[in-house]
Amino acid sequence: MSTSYPNTPLSSGVPVFATDYEGRPVLVEPEVRRLDGAVREVAVPPFAPPVTRGSLADLPYQNAEKDPEAVVLSRKLSGGRWTDVTAARFAAEVQAVAKGLIAEGLVPGDRIAVMARTTYDWTLLDFAAWAAGLVTVPVYPTSSVFQTRWILHDSGAVALVTETAAQAAAIGPELPHLPDVRHVWVMEKEHVARLADAGVAIPDAEVGVRRGMLGPDTLATLIYTSGTTGRPKGCALSHGNFFAEVDNAIELLHPVFKARDERPSVLLFLPMSHVFGRMVAIACVRARVRLGHAPSLAADDLLPDLAGFQPTALLTIPYMLEKVYNTARARSEAGGRSSVFDRAAAVAQRYGEATEAHQTGTGSGPSRALKTQRALYDPLVYRRIRAAMGGRVRYVICGGSPLGRRLAAFYAGAGIEIFEGYGLTETTGASTVTPPLRPRLGTVGWPLPGTRVRIAADGEILVAGDHVLRGYWDPAAGGVVPATRDGWLSTGDLGELDEDGYLTITGRKKELLITAGGKSVAPAPLENWLRQHPLISQVMLVGDGRPYVSALITLDLAGTTHWRRMIGKHPVPPELLTDDPELTEVLQRALDEANKLVSRPESIRRFVVLPVDFTEAAGHLTPSMKLRREHILRDFAEQVESLYER
Repeated sequence: MSTSYPNTPLSSGVPVFATDYEGRPVLVEPEVRRLDGAVREVAVPPFAPPVTRGSLADLPYQNAEKDPEAVVLSRKLSGGRWTDVTAARFAAEVQAVAKGLIAEGLVPGDRIAVMARTTYDWTLLDFAAWAAGLVTVPVYPTSSVFQTRWILHDSGAVALVTETAAQAAAIGPELPHLPDVRHVWVMEKEHVARLADAGVAIPDAEVGVRRGMLGPDTLATLIYTSGTTGRPKGCALSHGNFFAEVDNAIELLHPVFKARDERPSVLLFLPMSHVFGRMVAIACVRARVRLGHAPSLAADDLLPDLAGFQPTALLTIPYMLEKVYNTARARSEAGGRSSVFDRAAAVAQRYGEATEAHQTGTGSGPSRALKTQRALYDPLVYRRIRAAMGGRVRYVICGGSPLGRRLAAFYAGAGIEIFEGYGLTETTGASTVTPPLRPRLGTVGWPLPGTRVRIAADGEILVAGDHVLRGYWDPAAGGVVPATRDGWLSTGDLGELDEDGYLTITGRKKELLITAGGKSVAPAPLENWLRQHPLISQVMLVGDGRPYVSALITLDLAGTTHWRRMIGKHPVPPELLTDDPELTEVLQRALDEANKLVSRPESIRRFVVLPVDFTEAAGHLTPSMKLRREHILRDFAEQVESLYER
C-alpha cells in the first residue's frame, strides 16, 4: 500500500558515475527524501531517452542495418564447438521463423508458449514471435503437467513450443482440455527449422506490416510468477517495459555492455523462463553484445561451455557463487593447501573492502603491502577461480537474493566485479543495481536509472518507474488488471535505505515469523548467511507462534563428501548423517556464529538436519531457488514438532 510523504525537497546523495549517450563518463546526483530523519525514498534519473515508437521486434533488423557483420550471438554446435552468428544472419533467421508462424495461421496478439531450457532457439523464437506480432509466454521446463496446463489455459495460448518430445508427450493428454492450443512444435525434432521452411511463400512485407503495428505500449510477454505460495499470476509486460529496463541497464552497466578494451560477451545459463535471464538476453541483442546459451547447470556440462565460450560477463544467483567459492576451497583443502586458500580469501576480502572505501571516498584504497599480497595469491588462487568461469570473466550480474558482504568483497578482490541487483517479474528484472565505481558491499545498490524506490511505513519496498508492469493478466476481467496504486508497486519485500540511498533487503512481509513472545523475525538474513557454509545446502527458519526460532537444515552432498574424507572417514549419503555428533558440532558452531548477527530473541535455538535436500521437483523450491515455505512446513511437520518437544 502506498504511503504519503510531505512535499519535502529531494536532496542529493553521493554521486554515481554513469556515461552519456556517447559513452563519456558523467556524474549523476541521486535524489533522496527523508521522513522523521530517516531516508524513505530515493530516485535516480533515467540515463537513456524513452522509446516512443517501435518494439523489441525491430532490434534484429536495426542491428542488421547498422552493423550486419557484427557478431551478436554464438550458437553451440554438436561436439561442443561454438559458431558465431552475425547481425545479418540472425535477422534473416528471425524473419524466416516469423513468416513460418504467420503461415501456420497465428494472428497478431496470439499467445505462443515456449517450454525450454536456455537455448539459442529460445531467443530466436522470442524475436520471431514479436516480429509476427505475437505475445510469448515462457513455461519453465521443470513445470509439472498441472502447472503447464494452468499457464496454457490462463494465457489462452494457441501454440506451444517444447524443447523435447517428452515434454510434448507429457502435455498431450491435457490438450483436449485446452481447445485454444492448435499447434505443438518440438525443438529437438527440428520443428523450428520447419517453421522457417513453411513460411517461404509469405511475403517479407507481411512481417513488416505486423512489426509496424507494434509500439512501446503493446503487450510483449506474459511471464507467470513461479510463486512461493498460491497459483501463479501472469505478469503483463510491454515492449516499453523492456526498453525502459534494458536501455537504462546498458547505460548504467557500461563496463558490461560497452567495454572498449575487449569484445564483451555474456554466457547465459539461468532460465530464459525467468525475467532476469530474459532481460539480459534482450539487453545483449540491444547492445550487440555476443550472447551464448548454456542449457545445463550441471558442472560437467557448464564448465566446458564456460571454457569454450569464454564470456567476459555472467548472469547468476548467489547460490552459484557460493558453490564456486566452496568448491575452490574444498579442492585446496584436498590438495593440502587450505591455509593458502584461507589466507588468499582474507586478502581478497580486505582488498575488495579497501577498493570499495576508495571508490566511495571513505578510504585511501588498498595499501602497497595489500597489493603485493594480492599479486602473490593471484596465480595461486584467484586465477583458478576465474579460470573455472571461463578465464575472461570480469563482471558478474547477481540477483535473486542478497549475496552478502563477505563474498562480494572476496570476488571483487579476486578480480571479478559483482553488480548486485534486486527486482521482480513485475519490474521487468532489476529495480536496483550496484552502480559502477560506487559499490556498497552487502547492499543491492541504487535504483536503476529512471526508477524510484520508497520504503512504506511498515517497511515494505515500493517501486515506481516505466519498467513496472502494465498489470496482471486476467481473462475473466477482459485482459489486464492494474497492479499499481498511484504509480507505486507494492513488492511484498521488506527493506531499508541508508543515508546515501542504498537499499538492503531484510525479508518478505509474508515470511516474517512472529514468535510467541511477540518478536518479529525476518528469516532471510540468517538463512542467507548460513547457506554459505560448505556443508549446508539449504536452511529454513521456523518459529511462527512458537517460543523460539529453530532451523531446518539440508546438507550439501559435495561438501559433506569432502568433509568426511578430510576427517579420515568414508563418505556416506547425507541421510545417514542426520544424527552424526561430529557434524552436529560443526553445524552448531556455524549457528553460533550466525546468531552473533542478531539479538537473543531472533537467534536460532535449535536445529534439525533433514534426510533429504529441498528440491524443485519435490515442490520445496521455486525454479529461481526460492523456498516454498508452506510446502516445506507441510512435508516436514514431524521434524518441526520435534524442535519444540520438551
